[in-house]
Amino acid sequence: MNFFFTFIKLIFFSFLSFSMGFADQKMTDNFSNNPEQRWIFFADTVMGGRSSGNVAFGKLSNNNFAHLSGVVTTENNGGFIQIRKKVSGLNNSVQAINLKAKGNNEIYHIFLRTSGTILPWQYYKAEFKVTNNWRKIKIPISEFERSSSFLSKSIKPNTIKSVGLVAFGRNFKADLYVSEVAFQ
Repeated sequence: MNFFFTFIKLIFFSFLSFSMGFADQKMTDNFSNNPEQRWIFFADTVMGGRSSGNVAFGKLSNNNFAHLSGVVTTENNGGFIQIRKKVSGLNNSVQAINLKAKGNNEIYHIFLRTSGTILPWQYYKAEFKVTNNWRKIKIPISEFERSSSFLSKSIKPNTIKSVGLVAFGRNFKADLYVSEVAFQ
């Protein structure tokens, strides 16, 4: 019986290591080539919140994009909708995240999770504002704020494990289009 559980653990951790090795290592994502396989949508409902929304991937002219839309409510301790993608293989020379985005003149956030953000509510965040027109936005890694004093004060880019595009923190209607996310 003990051998059986050891065998199951070995298979589980082998699978986990194998799947983590195939996390998306691209430094730039322009939402082409099946972005729904890289980006996942989720909302605060995983914690009992009541925000709702979705992500749709599309193409307009020569631009592929992700469209994050929905209603963010802080009701029942909620307050977010987001899309997230795994990241690996960044080197420490990465200094910024560049976006090409537009939307409904609201403030949105980028959440980064690192090997040091163990708990689900730990992250580093930076905000950005969108307008009705496409524009490029550059956010230095050094400007990301930690969600907890238990986290390191600064981010080492090679420890980044995921990036999230997030409608967060207040009651509003989310309507965000992003056509590029690049680590540079």
